Amino acid sequence: MADRLTFLGHSTVLVDLDGVRVLTDPLLGHLSVAIRRHVPREDPDTLKDISAVFISHGHLDHLDLESLRALPGKPEIFVPVGLGRIVAKAARGVIHEMRAGDRLQAGRLTLEAVHAEHGRRRSLFTSAEGALGILMTGSTSIYFAGDTGLFPGMSQLAGRVDVALLPVGGWGPRLGRGHLGPDLAAEAATRICPAIAVPIHWGTLYPLGLRRFAGRRFDEPGEAFRDAVAARASGIEVQVLRPGQWMTLNGRAAQ
Repeated sequence: MADRLTFLGHSTVLVDLDGVRVLTDPLLGHLSVAIRRHVPREDPDTLKDISAVFISHGHLDHLDLESLRALPGKPEIFVPVGLGRIVAKAARGVIHEMRAGDRLQAGRLTLEAVHAEHGRRRSLFTSAEGALGILMTGSTSIYFAGDTGLFPGMSQLAGRVDVALLPVGGWGPRLGRGHLGPDLAAEAATRICPAIAVPIHWGTLYPLGLRRFAGRRFDEPGEAFRDAVAARASGIEVQVLRPGQWMTLNGRAAQ
């Protein structure tokens, strides 16, 4: 299979790179009775032979135990320190806890944990030391930001990232603290300066009954991010993928 990445919705991205399959923040169904998935679920065959799963933080829309249980095989799981115990309830593979700056191998890829400016608590009794992003480095370098606000260390990624996967929206009419909307995500892209930026964390989840009244409003963050990047004349190429679409990492053609 050619090296490529597939946007599966929200923050779930399947990265196929150098013979390694990495899945980020798997959320494969509805978030809850009240927060519904409004795009088709992925074909289970798409998720075969996953090598590694990266969980950025413990919030329910990023660490979903039902989705972890649904994954075939025994992929290795990479999580922030403090979440190993909760992930062990669902994961069948080896679990690695990471702190910002840690580097571990997944096949031919180096996975480097990166700070993320976001909440670390899952519940009253479960918390991570901190939220994380991940830099996957092989023949191409891919930065998955998870959930994050802007932070000074983003600029230190400049020159190290070929493709940046940046959150640009949410699942409701407002974004809370520790999130990037289209404009702030464009600022993040300018700081990181990847060759390609791909908007994620949008166009997937909506509160029950709200989607049909919202019209196009919840479908706009991806294009708004493209416009905001273009307005900065940064030379960064933006690939807007809708859930289920993919792009190659050589020809970079969106499908």
